[in-house]
Amino acid sequence: MQHLQTNRKVYDAMAAKGAALCRPATDAELANPLATVDGLGWLGKSISGWQVLCLAAGGGRQGPLYAAAGGHVTVVDLSPEMLALDRQVAEERNMNLRLIEASMESMPMLRDNEFDLVIHPVSTCYVPDCRPVFTEVARVLRPGGLYISQHKSPTSLQSSLSRNQSTGYYQLEREAYSRTPVPSLGKTSSTNAGQRLREAGAQEYVHRLEQLLGGMAKAGLSIEDLTEPMHAKPDSSIDSFGDRAKFIPPYIRVKARRRGGGETEAKRSSLIITT
Repeated sequence: MQHLQTNRKVYDAMAAKGAALCRPATDAELANPLATVDGLGWLGKSISGWQVLCLAAGGGRQGPLYAAAGGHVTVVDLSPEMLALDRQVAEERNMNLRLIEASMESMPMLRDNEFDLVIHPVSTCYVPDCRPVFTEVARVLRPGGLYISQHKSPTSLQSSLSRNQSTGYYQLEREAYSRTPVPSLGKTSSTNAGQRLREAGAQEYVHRLEQLLGGMAKAGLSIEDLTEPMHAKPDSSIDSFGDRAKFIPPYIRVKARRRGGGETEAKRSSLIITT
C-alpha cells in the first residue's frame, strides 16, 4: 500500500538524521519514567508486571520508558530504523524489549487479549482508515485493559499553517469529509508550526472525531477521558507552533478501556490501576 511505503521511508529518514521525534529517552526521563509518560495520572501508581504494547511507537523513547516503569514491553512500528533505535537503547541499558516490524492496521503475530495496556502516540493520521487500527487494539487488549492514544486534531490537519495576511487568523483549507491525503509539505516547511505539526513528505489523512472517537466505541472501547494537551504560548511569535496552538489545539489525547469481562473484571481492573 502506498501510504505504508511512503511513511516507512519518511520515518526511516527521520530516524537516520536524528529528528526530534526520533530521540531516545534521556537519563533524567528514565529516572522517573511513569511521571514522564503519565503526567495526567491515568495509569495509577504502578504498571509493574503489566503487558504493554507500544503501538507505532519506535524511536528509543516510549518502549524504554514503559520498560523502565516495570512493564513487559512489545514495540510495533512500521519503520525498521525507528525499531533500531529501540534496540540500541535496550542493549545499552540492558532492557528486554520485544520489537516487531509491522503495520498497526494488521498485527496477526499478537494474540487476542494479550495486553493490559496499549500506548499509541500520534500516528492514526498516517492511515486512510483508522477502523482496522481500533479493531486490532481492542482484539489484543484484555477485557478491562487500557488504551491511551494521542491523535492529530482533525481541525489542525484541515487548517492553514500560517495566518491569513488579510484577516490575521488561521483558516480552514481542507474538507472534513475528504478521503484523499492532506497535501504534502514536501521536504521543508517555511513555518515553525509546519515543522512541528507535520512530517515533511509523509502521507497524512484527516480523521473526523466521528471516526476517531466513534471508531473506538464501535471497536469495543469505552472512552473514559479526553484532553487537548496545552501547547499555546501567549507570547509566541506569529506563525509559530505556540501561536497557532492558541487558536487550534494540535492534538487530542484519549483514555479508553476495552469493554467486556463483567463487573468482577471491572473491579479487578480498577484495583490494578490504583495500587
